[in-house]
Amino acid sequence: MGGIVKNQQGLRGANRLFACQIGITFIIAAIAALISGGIGALSAVLGGLVSAVPGAYFARKLFQYQGARAAKQIVNSFYKGEAFKIVLSVLLFTLVFIFSNINPVVFFATYIVVQMVFWFAPLIFANKQNRPERD
Repeated sequence: MGGIVKNQQGLRGANRLFACQIGITFIIAAIAALISGGIGALSAVLGGLVSAVPGAYFARKLFQYQGARAAKQIVNSFYKGEAFKIVLSVLLFTLVFIFSNINPVVFFATYIVVQMVFWFAPLIFANKQNRPERD
């Protein structure tokens, strides 16, 4: 039972992270729209999605199994999830550059900022989870 709860907490954390990444993406897109118009906004949205979507897929795959009995499945799921995340990232980059007219500077800047949300998430969420509850 404890593994299921821990697994659900991990999935909730991953969902919060994805929501945070999408929120940052749209904030950057709004700023880019003001500065460089529709192309800037589209570039920011696509950059954020190319960063966030593969990570969200990986998180779903990672929290698919739980418990000590599923250790082999968890490891296999991790490697398959990471491999598909890389393939999905390459595919999304390719699709964006083939089919979209974007501003590459805005696209890559947004991609990097949204990726950094993922890198700093343990610091952000750990501090929130370690605070004592209020009555």
